[in-house]
Amino acid sequence: MAQTSLALAVTLAGSSPLTGKKVLFVWGGWMGHEPDKCRDIFVPWLRSEGAVVTVSDTLESYVKLDQKNEVDLIIQAWTMGQIEGEQEKALLEAVSSGTGIAGWHGGLCDSFRNNTEYQFMTGGQWVAHPGGVIDYRVNITDHDDPVTKGLADFDMHSEQYYMHVDPNVKVLATTTFSDKYAGWIGGSVVPVAWKKYYGRGRVFYSSLGHVASDFSVPQALEIMKRGIRWACMSRYEPVEQWQKPVYGRLR
Repeated sequence: MAQTSLALAVTLAGSSPLTGKKVLFVWGGWMGHEPDKCRDIFVPWLRSEGAVVTVSDTLESYVKLDQKNEVDLIIQAWTMGQIEGEQEKALLEAVSSGTGIAGWHGGLCDSFRNNTEYQFMTGGQWVAHPGGVIDYRVNITDHDDPVTKGLADFDMHSEQYYMHVDPNVKVLATTTFSDKYAGWIGGSVVPVAWKKYYGRGRVFYSSLGHVASDFSVPQALEIMKRGIRWACMSRYEPVEQWQKPVYGRLR
């Protein structure tokens, strides 16, 4: 029912789940990932969908806002930074209490390399992009979920992220690595986009978006938009059940 309502909210009713939602967009960190240019893609879109958006270039915003009551969704674009203890505590408490969080590439899953609880929340951590900027294929693996329904496999010319991933995320898209740049990983299938929960908060991640121009690929942009819409509904829809651990009990 939750998935159906997410899809119908946009396609049939003509309104977005983001309408009236309070969104905190936090950007900064390493500027090589162009968080400012990505901000300029997503913030106008969020506002066009009816969201009430606060834009911040400091992690201190996690402490200053009463996110348990004031924020429905956090979007973070912050690569390779350091987060202070009180900032991390406030962020984790907000998400676990029902604030959604969404992000892409290093802005969410290569943010704070020393903070393992943060990584437990996001569901993954970047560890390599063999070959740097290369051509690769993204495969849609879940054709029923509203985030990826109706989308076909597509090609990217960007960094192919090799991720360490929580086995209990709901994987929506993957990519397969060759042995050209690291011989021991040939044939490895790694998630590209996923959903998960941290407490009551929805978490959405896509590894696409090394630079802002990556979002000129229509599927990459659409996946991120749909994931954001899903993540903003933590407080308003039931928790979805999908846990399918990779490692079953050995008999």
